[in-house]
Formats: sequence, structure tokens, C-alpha cells
Amino acid sequence: MKILVTGAAGFIGFHLVRRLVERGDEVVGIDNINDYYPVSLKYARLRECGIAEEKIVQEHTVQSDRYAGYRFVRMDLQDKAALERLFEEEKFDAVMNLAAQAGVRYSIENPLAYIDSNIVGFANLLEAARHNPVKHFVYASSSSVYGGNTKTPFAESDNVDSPVSLYAATKKSNELVAHVYSKLYGIPTTGLRFFTVYGPWGRPDMAPMLFTKAILAGEPIKVFNNGNLSRDFTYIDDIIEGVVRVIDHAPVCEIPAEIYNIGYGHPMPLMDFIHMLEEKLGRKAEMTMLPMQQGDVYTTYADTTKLERDMGYKPHVSLNEGIGKFVEWYKEYYKDTYAI
Repeated sequence: MKILVTGAAGFIGFHLVRRLVERGDEVVGIDNINDYYPVSLKYARLRECGIAEEKIVQEHTVQSDRYAGYRFVRMDLQDKAALERLFEEEKFDAVMNLAAQAGVRYSIENPLAYIDSNIVGFANLLEAARHNPVKHFVYASSSSVYGGNTKTPFAESDNVDSPVSLYAATKKSNELVAHVYSKLYGIPTTGLRFFTVYGPWGRPDMAPMLFTKAILAGEPIKVFNNGNLSRDFTYIDDIIEGVVRVIDHAPVCEIPAEIYNIGYGHPMPLMDFIHMLEEKLGRKAEMTMLPMQQGDVYTTYADTTKLERDMGYKPHVSLNEGIGKFVEWYKEYYKDTYAI
């Protein structure tokens, strides 16, 4: 298949690109390489995929020197005309939209960034797919759409009408708009509600990276709600396996729109996660206990029954194994930064 991967310089996008081209797909990746977090990590991910930083020019296609089936274009989803041209030229079979302004807490400070990227950019992408039909339009939603739901585990059939952050609201809006495009235009769409993704090459604003960096530097970590939080930490390889299986199985129902959770299916108390990280790093964490932060939720917990039923897959990498692999990568990638 020829597949468009948006957010290709991001954490999940990087891993997905490698998986797809290594199995023989032709992939075009796009990313605007914004500076929400240091772009050096994004360029490093691109280098791992054979895309040299010095060759990247806005809207110019760069051929990977590592993968014959991979090309990259620096492009913003808000540029509707450029997106339309790309779709007209490439004739994609499938789209995997991972491009988004990420981060729950940042959405409280900069709401318009989320409207522009997660709503306007998403609509532009769907419009391009409407005028240049694809066999399957897959997009990243988020476990944050479950908001403050107290029923656990979270199932796709649960009510998600009470988001507690703008980020969550934009992801819920994506699901609604995609459903309408499926109903009106017959575009097969599938939304994926990811649960706390972690692993090598992860985002620096997420707890595993933030905590590891602080512990190795001998600095305190910020522990919100005094540690009384739980997260369904899901290793990146499990996420990618789920994504690939979904891409290959477009919905065929009357309204071809589906939603799936992809999560490990076991909420881990934050303090247990911190202790496991301490063990892998061989260092104790200094903790600054803080109150619950606006926009946060107390727990995330995925019901993956639907994914298992339809895709024959259940995430299985334990936190102990996953954190071990993450720490190994971190020590190698940042070996010149710390006396590890």
C-alpha cells in the first residue's frame, strides 16, 4: 500500500514509518516540525529513517537514503492547498493521521494552537481525502476523551461528552467529524484512543522522559495529586502493532466509522511507576508533591475487548519490560549528557 503518515517526525509516527517501510509499504511522511518540544529530537528521529536535516525544505520531497520506500515532506496540515496537491499527486491508499498539537496541560495555556492543528488541520486532511478518495482514513484519538469517567475499564461505548481539557475536546471533535465524513461521503474512518504511550524516542514532555531526566540530574520530580494517580502505560511496540492491524482492516459497516482503544489494560499507580523507574536507573527520586493539576484525570484504564475481537490483538509488553527497554535507550541516546 501507499500510506500517508502525518506527524512522521513525532514519537509514534517515527516508529510507525519504520514498521511500515520494513514490511514493504510505500510511505510518505509529513510533519511541520514545530517547536512544542526541542526539534533536535525530531530531526534525530528523521535521521534514523534516512532523512537528512540539511535536505529538508518546506514542501520539498526528500527521499530516504535508508529506506527506498520512504519519502518525507515538511508540511503543515493548516496549508490546505499544499495538502490537496500532495493528495492529487500521490494517490494514497491509506492515511494515518498522527499530527496534532499534543499535551493536556499545554492546552490550558495555548488553546488556539489546538484549534488550529487538531481541528482545522484535521478537517483539511479529511477534505483532501474526500476529493482524493482513500481506502482507509485512520487517526489518533486519545484516552483523554474519557475525561473524568469513574466507570473502569474505559470502553468505546462509554459516554465521552464531558472532556476536562481542550486537548480532549479536540480529540472528541475529531471522532465526531470523522463519523460524519464516513456517513456523508463513504470514507472508511477509524479512530484510535491511545493510552499513555511510552518507550524509546518518546516525547520529552511525558512522565518517563521528565522523570528520568530529573532523577539522573539529581533534581526533584513533580508528582501531582501527591502521587494518587494511575495510568495505563502502553509500550510503543504494542501501539504500533495495533495501528498496523487497524490500517489493514477498514470498516465495512453501513456507516464505515469505528473507534478502538489501544492500551495495556492495566492501570499502574504513579508511585509504583516511579519506584520501577528508580530501580531501572539505580537511583532514588527526590519528589516534590503537588496538588492535582487542572485538566488531569485520576486514572486511565483501557478495555481492549473490541480490539481483541476485531483485530485478534491485545497489547502485552509489561511495564517492567518496557521501562527496561526505555531506560536502555535513554542511557545510550543521552550518554554524553549525564554521568550514567
